[in-house]
Amino acid sequence: MSNEVRVRYAPSPTGHLHIGNARTALFNYLYAKHFDGKFIIRTEDTDEKRNVEGGEESQLKFLKWLGLEWDEGADIGGNYGPYRQTERLEMYNNYVNELLEKNLAYKCYMSEEELEAEREEQRANGQVPKYSGAHRDLSQEQIAAFEAEGRKPSIRFRVPAATTYTFHDMVRGNITFESSDFGDWVIVKKNGIPTYNFAVAIDDHLMEISHVLRGEEHISNTPKQMMVYDAFDWKAPKYGHMTLILNEDRKKLSKRDEHILQFIEQYRNLGYLPEAMFNFISLLGWSPVGEEEIFSQEKLIEIFDPERLSTSAAIFDQQKLKWMNNEYIKASELDAVIELAMPHLIQAGRLPEDMDEEKRTWAENVISLYREQLRYGAEIVELTELFFNEHISYDEETMEVLREEQVPEVLQVFTDKLIHLDEFTKDSIKAQFKATQKETGHRGKKLFMPIRVATTGQMHGPELPFAIELLGKEVILARLDKVLKQLGA
Repeated sequence: MSNEVRVRYAPSPTGHLHIGNARTALFNYLYAKHFDGKFIIRTEDTDEKRNVEGGEESQLKFLKWLGLEWDEGADIGGNYGPYRQTERLEMYNNYVNELLEKNLAYKCYMSEEELEAEREEQRANGQVPKYSGAHRDLSQEQIAAFEAEGRKPSIRFRVPAATTYTFHDMVRGNITFESSDFGDWVIVKKNGIPTYNFAVAIDDHLMEISHVLRGEEHISNTPKQMMVYDAFDWKAPKYGHMTLILNEDRKKLSKRDEHILQFIEQYRNLGYLPEAMFNFISLLGWSPVGEEEIFSQEKLIEIFDPERLSTSAAIFDQQKLKWMNNEYIKASELDAVIELAMPHLIQAGRLPEDMDEEKRTWAENVISLYREQLRYGAEIVELTELFFNEHISYDEETMEVLREEQVPEVLQVFTDKLIHLDEFTKDSIKAQFKATQKETGHRGKKLFMPIRVATTGQMHGPELPFAIELLGKEVILARLDKVLKQLGA
């Protein structure tokens, strides 16, 4: 094995790219790029029952959307292929045969019913269920009898007795397992397909993987993989197991948790920026030096330090993600913000797909009003509601503003000023605020708040003169007239 850093992300094509899997890929990517190594994608597709059509393509599509590029993989090739496990079956068979010849593995003919009965008996006796080794030393006559019955064997690894397995985890330090914790485990299923732990160990060795960064749920898999390495007298890679991602209730992030969106595709569809998602995910279980939290991908590669991988669970903070995405939106060019938000207004039926130039310019101006507030693209639909509702209603809070004694005078004077405007632009409208202030003597909140509430139905919002311009003279005068009539003015 060379001294080059070679890491891998090994997805199963069982569905869309999950947040947890995206983090695994991202940390491996950062590790490889920081140490000038190679980042490899290997597709673990041997569990055909769980594979879904298009699963591999979806995984790769959204890794690319996040900004990850790999050096080797099924889609681009490389010197260590094939990069799909189903295309490596012959390789696995060669190593299985070697283990059988060395008596380090054996055929087990127990049926699933027999195995379950064995497990039930162990549970009833207060034991942790594990394979008893019943078929560990079958005679040729017993094997022949099982074959005659038509039984198909699985192949089990012969776990060494009284052996300690210790590895130094990059996150957690030394971790130790005893071989007595494990029964002889299956390396090839009855259908001839190798199991995860066996195939992974073979692949990692043949692809010269130097470091394995993965989730903590894989810790218990590590000793099994180390057994395979020992059986072939190979050097094991260095392992690092990242902590769990928890939701805001500090429960494990589960694909069944409906309070948090689970898949990268969902965030893309809602109008989150890939750069923001990359930045946010990089801080789920890793922390940089200092208080800063906004980093470009290039900066993250530069500062990534595996020593700062957290030993505490990461909390998926949805509000922090929205804040971070807003920071990226504010830093984006206006054209990019418009491109992000416009499809959501079209999808919501607020705008037609085919707009003339005047309508498109108007829509772009409406979006530009909310550039500083927008946290994700789809939020534009809610934020811009006042521009698409023909009628607005006033709740108790806004009515409280409109009941103030100066309001009829302010709204009447402001209405009179607008009626005589030839050019209905934000600059000319702004001038009428000043003229209304001069004529009525009211200023500040006493002036601006009733006008904002009457024209938009909101207590807070975007730049008011521009909003009034975009709503249009006819709409604004109708709203002011309606309020004045309600107030009996």
